[in-house]
Amino acid sequence: MTSGAQNPYPTADAGTSHVGRRIRSLREERGLSLSELARRAGVGKATLSGLENGTRNPTLETLWAVTAQLGVGLGSVVGTGPVVHGTAVQGVLLQAFEEEGAAYELYRLVFPAGSSQLSPAHHQGVTEHLTVFAGLLRAGPADAPLLAGPGDYITWQSDVPHTYATLGDQDVHASLLIRYPRLRSGLPDGPVREPGEVSPRGDASGR
Repeated sequence: MTSGAQNPYPTADAGTSHVGRRIRSLREERGLSLSELARRAGVGKATLSGLENGTRNPTLETLWAVTAQLGVGLGSVVGTGPVVHGTAVQGVLLQAFEEEGAAYELYRLVFPAGSSQLSPAHHQGVTEHLTVFAGLLRAGPADAPLLAGPGDYITWQSDVPHTYATLGDQDVHASLLIRYPRLRSGLPDGPVREPGEVSPRGDASGR
């Protein structure tokens, strides 16, 4: 896993404070304590406290883990436009929109060569749809990831731990569409069971 990526906000600035306030507001709306949200998201209590207080720079991995447990998309706390960096990926939220029954977020992602990331489960019914433009990526459920190269499309149910790992010595450029079933009383609707699949260039067991 790479470790040289910069944080989305170099210092504790207005952007960091906005993200922290939004996370605190969502947490309190759901009646969750700081300790409970940190436990569910798999992050340290001190990390979450610093994020809410605007004194700690958020990484993409932390934001995804926290927002998943709050039942909202990343766009609900970050907004579109800025590049958000993590240790294994950097992404730009290009668009967030809603259609009947679901909300969507569209990202442009770059995974540095040699990087890997394990992401926590989203709420039930959330699906991810990834298209690779360059490089070779293994992604999907942690126990059954899919292989995708340039021009390939893969999709999986992301209400389980899921992984992204580059193969070879080339950065991976991709787009990712995340579909969230419409929330009701802070919880997602019933499951949407769509099996993981890959485009005709590959299959679930590899290329």
